[in-house]
Amino acid sequence: MEALVTPLSSPLVAVPLKHYPSSSSPLTTSLSFFQKPHKYLNHRIQNSKFGNFLDLIPENKSTPIEFDVNWLDLSHKPLLDVIIIGSGPAGLCLAEQVAQHGIRVCCVDPDPLSMWPNNYGSWVDELSSLGLDSCFDKTWPMASVHIDDHKTKYLDRPYGRINRKMLKMKLLDGCVSNGVRFHKAKVWKINHQEFESSVVCDDGNEFKASLIVDASGFASSFVEYDKPRNHGYQIAHGILAEVEEHPFDLDKMLLMDWRDSHMGNEPNLRVMNSRFPTFLYAMPFDSNLVFLEETSLVSRPVLSYKEIKSRMVARLRHMGIKVRRVIENEKCLIPMGGPLPVIPQPVMGIGGTAGLVHPSTGYMVARTLALAPILAQSIVECLGSTRMIRGQQLYHRVWNGLWPVERRLTREYYRFGMETLLKLDLKGTRSFFDAFFDLNPKYWHGFLSSRLSLMELAMLSLSLFGHSSNSSKFDIVTKCPVPLVKMMGNLVVESV
Repeated sequence: MEALVTPLSSPLVAVPLKHYPSSSSPLTTSLSFFQKPHKYLNHRIQNSKFGNFLDLIPENKSTPIEFDVNWLDLSHKPLLDVIIIGSGPAGLCLAEQVAQHGIRVCCVDPDPLSMWPNNYGSWVDELSSLGLDSCFDKTWPMASVHIDDHKTKYLDRPYGRINRKMLKMKLLDGCVSNGVRFHKAKVWKINHQEFESSVVCDDGNEFKASLIVDASGFASSFVEYDKPRNHGYQIAHGILAEVEEHPFDLDKMLLMDWRDSHMGNEPNLRVMNSRFPTFLYAMPFDSNLVFLEETSLVSRPVLSYKEIKSRMVARLRHMGIKVRRVIENEKCLIPMGGPLPVIPQPVMGIGGTAGLVHPSTGYMVARTLALAPILAQSIVECLGSTRMIRGQQLYHRVWNGLWPVERRLTREYYRFGMETLLKLDLKGTRSFFDAFFDLNPKYWHGFLSSRLSLMELAMLSLSLFGHSSNSSKFDIVTKCPVPLVKMMGNLVVESV
């Protein structure tokens, strides 16, 4: 949803999406990289000329941003303090923040000026607090959630679609103003010595620095783990489309639509959706232009794109939405939850490589942009000091600056939330969100934005149980004990 989405390869759209997310974007690689889809979710898509968008070719082709950046001078051996791999939102924001303090920074990316591929969405207050109000190209004063055919929640919290070009140019401008250098190449290998590391690029160049930061996204192998990466997965298929008409209120963005009446004539879809539910996320720009995304909030193993697309075709057909043109389409896949990387280690992570994606929702971009200055401060305190703290001390300071004990503990709670959602069918998911959005806004705002303390999360749990229906309470009592025990064990380990 951060992309909704936010998918950070994204984003900043979804209660999720997405919108994702480079380091703040979701994976767009082949599903073969991940666990195999459910073997019984492989039925044939039922095509229909009415409302079927699958045969339409997206018209918009991404073009590089025209921006005069500072390229790394290769005529002499460059002196660098920090090398950042990746030029997504996370990498650029961190580069700007670190360089403000005179630290010599270089961003290495295969195409630093390429346009980010995914849509990003965010709650308006999250970007406003970062001074990025101008980076929305559309905002809605309210959001809505269809629990089922008879109940709709209206959320009094403005939501917006981020203008990717505007945000990238703003971050690039900050980088250029503070002397950040760029190098166009792919990093193949990282070598470590006691007090410095080096990156080896596919163009044959090798650069050394005191700290390497990996902001290249979820698929990176540079950041190490010592535990099984038992992710849940958020997967979505979205289109920015011109339609003949649509039923959405132009003053509200549709955060979640859990209705399944569109599957009445497709029993195979209905049965599978009742076990592994998906929802529609929609941003109506005008009466004929709308962004639509069918999303699986979280599943393990991941659902297939074929399953997601077939449900979206059925939904749009039922809603009477006839797609004239597909302007953009996107496939979003966000690993959620799982363990944190090894802390500390020689390669620093930011964004998806550092475990910053929200384990329960998929949100990442806004949070990453908010935490970049905190990580930057830890880096500056080490590399900007007269005594130059490097090596193991540096790695310890920067990793624990991003993941202090309190933040690790709250993440364990969000992982518990994800594990609980994984156990819910459509009926249980509806009941959960019915109660969740009845909470004091302080709690659901804070949960979706990762702002709550451990004590506040405990209070949220008690309040959520009190607002839940009897059937939902039964789900909590019968399906939560195992995830709860695991969470308590992890909390003990992290607090030691």
